[in-house]
Amino acid sequence: MPLPFLTADRTFESASESALPYDDRDRWRRPYRPGPWRVAVAALVLMVASFVLFASVLIALTGSASSAGVVLGAGLLVIAGALRLLRMGVWVSPRGLRQVGFLATRTVPWARVVSVRTAQQPVRWLGMPRTVQGQALTLARKDRAPEHTPPLLTTHTLDFLNRPAAFNRAADMVEAWAAERGR
Repeated sequence: MPLPFLTADRTFESASESALPYDDRDRWRRPYRPGPWRVAVAALVLMVASFVLFASVLIALTGSASSAGVVLGAGLLVIAGALRLLRMGVWVSPRGLRQVGFLATRTVPWARVVSVRTAQQPVRWLGMPRTVQGQALTLARKDRAPEHTPPLLTTHTLDFLNRPAAFNRAADMVEAWAAERGR
């Protein structure tokens, strides 16, 4: 009895089909997994949030309810920040390309995308002002000059720091989405 999931004799079309019955191709999806540094930072932030929430319970038991409410609100803000940190990155769908930042989200429809390509250039290290030489996935748009468009992905972000192979796979996936939608 052949086991098709262990063999490589399937056609490309059957391999690209999802095995999950609830997989919706029209939903926004990240073409790569969050990096270990991003997950570790989010886990540390969530651990701090647990201490803040515990402090709000202690304040509620020993102090005023209004102080406990302020600390509870701060804890919920820390949790929201950690969840937003996990959602940051590039997302694709049949409608376009979305770059989710910590405070802002930019969506570009595929009709406005001219090209998506990888370039060797100075990139920001972990989003800080310091720049280092690295690779960046750049987006060329019809309605904006390339120098006014920030890079989509770089090799020195929390997702791809010290993981050049993961960056190459993610860049290839985004480029493939752009090439498929550009036809």
